Amino acid sequence: MDNYKIELDKSKNLIFIEVDGEIAAEMNIFFGDSDRIIIEHTLVSPKFNGKGLGKLMVAKAVEYARENGIKITPICEYAKSIFDKTPDYTDVYES
Repeated sequence: MDNYKIELDKSKNLIFIEVDGEIAAEMNIFFGDSDRIIIEHTLVSPKFNGKGLGKLMVAKAVEYARENGIKITPICEYAKSIFDKTPDYTDVYES
C-alpha cells in the first residue's frame, strides 16, 4: 500500500491511518501519566484487513514512546500480541 499517512493526534488520543483520504484504521490511546501510553483499542476497517495497518500503528506508538522516553501498556489484545511477538519493542513495553 503506497498512498497512506499515519498520524498520532494527542488531542484526540488517537493514532490513525488514512488511505486515499479515507480513515482506514484507528488506535485509541490514553496518556495515563507523563511516562506512559496505554493502548486501549485497535480498529481496522474490514476493507483494509490483512494489510498490516495494526502493526504500523503499534510501530508509530513505539516510535513516539522512544522519542519521549516513556513506556507503553497495551490493554488491547491485538497490540499486546504484537508486543509479545516483537523482541525489539521490549525497551518500551510495560505490561
